[in-house]
Amino acid sequence: MKYYLPLITVAALSLLSACNQNDEPEVVGGPADPMAQQLANAAPVELPPSVKESHQYRCKDNSLIFVDFMSDDKTANLRLKRDSAPTKLVAANPGEPFTAEGYSVEGAGKQITVTVPGKDALSCKA
Repeated sequence: MKYYLPLITVAALSLLSACNQNDEPEVVGGPADPMAQQLANAAPVELPPSVKESHQYRCKDNSLIFVDFMSDDKTANLRLKRDSAPTKLVAANPGEPFTAEGYSVEGAGKQITVTVPGKDALSCKA
């Protein structure tokens, strides 16, 4: 029994030493990617901005509006009702008014001025 243990150990080590020592992954079979060249040359993907601040404002006419300011400082989403679809407003440069199709939001933070179609500019506070 004493002689079998070293022989079994030597046999196990010799089997393990026969394993592939190559660090490169091997691709076995499978079709080539037909879009590999296009994907390699594609422009990097830019993610949309995330919400930086979200405020509920009470305006001078006692109405409520909801504004989400985005992390790129050039985009804001305006909602005239809590559950309504947002209107995307865009500023040409950070710090300038956010505008789109008759809508305008000037400022950020606690005090803003809002213009919506059919109404005069309203001063609103968070």
